[in-house]
Formats: sequence, structure tokens, C-alpha cells
Amino acid sequence: MKSSVRTLCCCLVILSTAGNAQLVHTYSIVARDSVTGDLGVAVQSHWFSVGSIVTWAEAGVGAVATQSLVDPAYGPLGLELMRRGKSAPQALDAVLASDPGRDVRQVAMVDANGVVAVHTGGKCIKEAGHRSGNGYSVQANLMLNDKVWPAMAEAYEAAAGDLADRMMAALDAAEAAGGDIRGKQSAAILIVKGKSTGRVWADRVMELRVEDHLEPLVELRRLIRVHRAYDSMNRGDLAIEHGDVDAALREYGTAQEMFPDNLEMKFWTAISLVNAGKVDESLPMFKQIFAIDIDWATLVPRLPASGILPDDEKLISRILSVVPRQGKTPQDK
Repeated sequence: MKSSVRTLCCCLVILSTAGNAQLVHTYSIVARDSVTGDLGVAVQSHWFSVGSIVTWAEAGVGAVATQSLVDPAYGPLGLELMRRGKSAPQALDAVLASDPGRDVRQVAMVDANGVVAVHTGGKCIKEAGHRSGNGYSVQANLMLNDKVWPAMAEAYEAAAGDLADRMMAALDAAEAAGGDIRGKQSAAILIVKGKSTGRVWADRVMELRVEDHLEPLVELRRLIRVHRAYDSMNRGDLAIEHGDVDAALREYGTAQEMFPDNLEMKFWTAISLVNAGKVDESLPMFKQIFAIDIDWATLVPRLPASGILPDDEKLISRILSVVPRQGKTPQDK
């Protein structure tokens, strides 16, 4: 184990001394949800595409935020060390020990057990600091004032909801307290499961980035809401695959309630109503959809071949009967 850690740390030295550092001054949070075990990191900065540099996480391992005059290697190397059994403090100590640029780094880690470690180098641009608590750490540098990270900690501890909600509360509090002295530009959130399934795609709970925006936190909140709606859509698709019409109707309906003007969500809700034997309830929805975009009507006759609608010509004709008169039906085409 010692030789592996030494090799990893040597890699960090090579990267750090090769001029790899970037000026990503920011505020961020790493946290573990004590209920689900999910691990997350969220960040906002006046820097383009902050999420591609600062946020790192792996299911069943931990989460890392690496910032200030950032060396991105802290992310993968910290995760590698924690994957090999090191706690967050041990992993952070190891990478710091071999980094000649440690004084300009700001790094936080949380491991799968909720143990946190954080470092704010003495040469990070003021105002800079951090605060850690039960299963989380908040950190910031180049802030307008020194109230930012205390406000983040208080907001996270007081917030309700899931891990995304609570981490976003911390970011919002940072901005309200003064935020980055330069302003705002990008934001990101990354959440993974507390235990790995061995399938990376299944272990990723949420990964969203706002690369360049006048109001990155507002946009990130919007994307989180969209993400949740499409999670319901995905569960609806899975229910269709398994032939569970009631579950599909429930999941598509949930998504459609969140975004009632979204034609995709409205369409699959209507399809689920048909499959549940509620054709009369579906027709007003189909009529609204077809009036906005006739191509959805073209899609309807294609669905029976995939088993998504019954192979019933009368049923298909009934659905298409609500196509607006000025539009051509798929049969006319």
C-alpha cells in the first residue's frame, strides 16, 4: 500500500510542477448524505466551466473539491487513495505532502464513511477559509468577505430536502453573503451513490453543469428540476418495458405535472392513459400536442410495432381523429 501511495503522490508532483495549475477561485461544498449515503460536491465560480475542474466523486469512495490555484490531479488521486482504503484525512495528507504548491491550494474531501478533510493554503487569495461539520465541508477563496463559508455551513445544516437541495442551499447562502469578489459565471453539482454497483452510469445520481451564465445558480436549480422530471420519465420508460402500465402512468404524470408545457412529457402521459384504458382522458392531451407539432401524430402509428401501443387500427384512428383539420393526418401523408 505504501509504495502505491508513493507512486500516486509522485504523479501529483509531476503534474504540479508542469504548470498545470489554473486560477479557479470559488466556493464549494463536499458532503455525504447520512440517510442515503450519497456523496456529492457542488460549486460556483467566476470561471468558465468550473465543474470540469473542481468536482470529483466516485460511488462508494468519496467526493473531492479542488480549487484556488487548482491542481486537477487532486481529484482523481484523492479518489484513488480513498478507493484503496485511505480515509479522507489520510488521502489529503498524502497528496499535500508531495505538492510543492500546497500553499496556494484549497481542497476538501469526504469519504464513504462521512469523514471529511479540508485544506486552505496560507497563500490562497483572501478572503479565504473553510468550515467543516458532520459529514460535510464548505470552503471558499477570493470572496468578497469572510462571512461566506460560515453562511454556507449554517445554510447546509438548516436546510431540508435531499442532498442536492441542501448543497444548493449552501451555494445560495454563499452568494447572498457576498460570494466571489469577481462575480459569477459557472456552477456544477455532482452526486453519486454511497455504494457502488460496479456500473458507473447507474451509480451517478446527478451530474449537471452550467458552463457560462449570467445567473449560474438560478440556471443550475432549473436544471436540477428538469433532471428530476426526466428521472420520472426514465422510470416511466422502464415501467413500459416491464409492462407496468399503472407505474408508467404515475411516473409520466409526475413529470408532466412538473412541466405541463413540455410536449414530450405530455405525449407519454397521454400514451400511458391509452394503455391504462383511459382513452377519453388522453384525447384532449393529444389534441393539444398535435395542434402544436403535427409530427407527434406521425409518431403514433409507429408505436404498435414496438409494443408501446396496442396493434389496433380503430384505436390509432381514434387518437388521430383529434389532429387539427388544417393539418394532414399520417394516413394523408
